[in-house]
Amino acid sequence: MADQPLHVAMISWFGIGHFTPNLYVANKLAGRGHRVSFFVPKKAILKVKHLNHHPDLISFIPINVPHVDGLPPGAETTNDVPFSSHPLLMKAMDLTEPFIEASLRDLKPHLIFYDYQHWLPQITRRLGIKAIIYFLTGPAILGYMMRKPLDNGDKTVDPDTELMVPPPGFPPTAIRLKLFEAKKLKQSTADMEGEGAGVSFQRRMATCFSECDAMVFKAFREIEGPYLDFLERRMGKKIFSIGPVLPNPPPNATLEERWAKWLASFSPKSVIYCSFGSECVLSKHQFQELILGLELTGMPFLAALRPPVGAETVESALPEGFDERVKGRGIVHGGWVQQLLMLNHPNVGCFLSHCGSGSMTEALCSEPLMVFIPNAGDQLINSKILCGDQKVAVEVERRDEDGVFTREGVYKAVKMVMDSDSEIGQTIRSNHKKLRQILLAPGLEDAYLDEFIHTLRSMLI
Repeated sequence: MADQPLHVAMISWFGIGHFTPNLYVANKLAGRGHRVSFFVPKKAILKVKHLNHHPDLISFIPINVPHVDGLPPGAETTNDVPFSSHPLLMKAMDLTEPFIEASLRDLKPHLIFYDYQHWLPQITRRLGIKAIIYFLTGPAILGYMMRKPLDNGDKTVDPDTELMVPPPGFPPTAIRLKLFEAKKLKQSTADMEGEGAGVSFQRRMATCFSECDAMVFKAFREIEGPYLDFLERRMGKKIFSIGPVLPNPPPNATLEERWAKWLASFSPKSVIYCSFGSECVLSKHQFQELILGLELTGMPFLAALRPPVGAETVESALPEGFDERVKGRGIVHGGWVQQLLMLNHPNVGCFLSHCGSGSMTEALCSEPLMVFIPNAGDQLINSKILCGDQKVAVEVERRDEDGVFTREGVYKAVKMVMDSDSEIGQTIRSNHKKLRQILLAPGLEDAYLDEFIHTLRSMLI
């Protein structure tokens, strides 16, 4: 195996936000001559095939997603259903088990990357395939959530307040959550426990952890090493890092003409780009406060957002008179935007995001200054690390009692990072530049990838 190309299969949770970072890894492996068989729901292939930079080595294996009562006809991914229906989509994913097993028998890969498919290791053991659980979230969130079960007899312990501070033995950190953040963090897991999945999310993930052959994080050891070491001690398993997996734009890729032309009308580093990912859906009130805050800055902006709760389009949810007031300098767009190309445009100077794992990596490796409004799960921890520990970003202030942010809070945070005369702005610019230089150091990613491929090969001996 020392010189032979590897054959790696990949399957992930049925969300665009999971397919995309897995494809980044697939491209890195294929760039080294390795073959990848990528399982993805049939209709979703059209949404991700443009990210396949090595079609000669990366093959999409289409999955026909079975219908489950309660899901809309033809639903395949998280984009097709509300968050409350994710447990039903998870059940549909579990029903693909026979197809996945039959496909793996035919494909005969050496290894497979997976995430929520708790039934997969039993299949791979029978077939002699190594099963590797690949985490898209950073190691900090998993370590932060690792608590001993609460003693139900101890009425003084509040599970919400417990999550306000890190667990015992957690690496030194500035992470301290407010009560509303701790509740959001707890709710992120509880939401996946909804009826219909057939197995609890906690049991699903516990099985994934215990049955895998290895655990891999998209992590940067120079920054996240203490969290990786903490997890290794707590879980008793070898844990590997594949590095930050920096996405490369497709060969000869250019920004869509309408955006390139619009951006060209503004001065360097003057535009705010705002995006909350493919799954975040704000309430109508918070959606409006966000874009009204962008309006208050007086700066040009492009906000690529999903329609808020209860609205079919972003246009129908705009505040009265908003379009006229920001005409020529502000756009709220409900469709997909080439985010990496947008972040690398010289006229974009600020990135306002939810601090999801993928967006966080892209932002750290780009020049625009960062402002965060974390919404759920790992976003809350990511933001605390980058704003508190690393001091490379600013988080929008929110009300302690309910976590609501205001247009004034958005305005204040953006102005804080964009003001070159402010002490906080200067600190953030300096720290971001230093961290970006580390992340983009020549040969660093190659070194991570070399070590990772060596580790994969060693698992097959």
